[in-house]
Amino acid sequence: MDTGEKVTISPDISRLLRRGVAEIIVEEEIVELLRSGKRLRLKEGFDPSFPDIHLGHMVTLKKLRQFQELGHQVVLIVGDWTAQIGDPSGVSVTRPMLSAEQVQANAETYMKQFFKLVDREKTEVRWQSEWFGKFTLADIIQLTSKFTIAQLMAREDFATRYKAGRPIAITELLYPLLQAYDSVAIQADIEFGGTDQKFNLLVGRELQSMVGQSPQQIFLVPLLIGTDGSQKMSKSLGNYIGIAEPPSEIYGKVMSIPDSLILQYFELVTEVPDKELEEFRQGLKDETINPMTLKKRLARELVTQLYSQQATSEAEEHFTKVFQKREVPEERTEVPFTGELVLLLVKAGLAKSRSEARRLIEQGAVDVDGKRVTDTHWKIVKGNIIKVGKRRFIEST
Repeated sequence: MDTGEKVTISPDISRLLRRGVAEIIVEEEIVELLRSGKRLRLKEGFDPSFPDIHLGHMVTLKKLRQFQELGHQVVLIVGDWTAQIGDPSGVSVTRPMLSAEQVQANAETYMKQFFKLVDREKTEVRWQSEWFGKFTLADIIQLTSKFTIAQLMAREDFATRYKAGRPIAITELLYPLLQAYDSVAIQADIEFGGTDQKFNLLVGRELQSMVGQSPQQIFLVPLLIGTDGSQKMSKSLGNYIGIAEPPSEIYGKVMSIPDSLILQYFELVTEVPDKELEEFRQGLKDETINPMTLKKRLARELVTQLYSQQATSEAEEHFTKVFQKREVPEERTEVPFTGELVLLLVKAGLAKSRSEARRLIEQGAVDVDGKRVTDTHWKIVKGNIIKVGKRRFIEST
């Protein structure tokens, strides 16, 4: 809903359109819209199949917040209707079929995290079921008639699977059309998404033109690389930093990222000025800045954004005590157990099976009382402090 709030026309919009941006379609038209004084409707949709937000999502959310600060309106679309359809064929593990109750619960969790970064007062929340709940078979047929199979098969993942002889459910072909109709339903001016969403966003632009609306502009942001340093951040890959994780966990995970990611993280998920980033870049290049120093700065920036200065101080103190001074944290899980280390790891839930526990030990991921243990027959006695990985501590009692 438009509150009548005035829009700020920034004389210099280059930073808004450059930093944290992979591609804009069509840039000249977005510049014209930003300078027109019109209060733009910014579309951001989410699939409530999974409720948690990580730093990869934060790239888009920070950009939305920047537009909001100029007075523009975010329209958050909850994909409740498509989430309840899921993928009945079972081909897509990323689209499980959910009940209305699951969708509601996931949406509430998502929005609680979403509004840690985006201004709630300048956000309009819409549910897909508002329009799709009224759709008839005739409406679906009319929507599908506007596009050809050849157009849909231009999407890279569809084309790849088709060439490989892997199945593609008809339901999956509908999703880009349904997402496109969302843009029509809310009359989006700009839609935001990662570079992997380019096809779907272009379909929305095309459908709007077909029905007589001004085609939405497209704002694509880069995909943040995960903590493994190789693949995009994803919860399913375990290389993520969740924005709702405890401050000490966020701080510790940031400290574990490869040095090669430091500048990308600063650029995409912090507000550190560009001039300072250039100094960081030069310092890393000529080795006058210690990467550890920059990681600490990055960790402080992120925890402060998501929590507070106090939480940042506590997280930094925890990291220094546990990982730099090698002290044992006061917060550790007590497990009543004596016997083989392998069995303790399974009992404490630190390994799913004995074979996994043995692998952890053999790979050097387990310390007992501050000493690395690689003997899978190691015996635990009462009072031992066991550390698994970088951040998990247990005490045998």
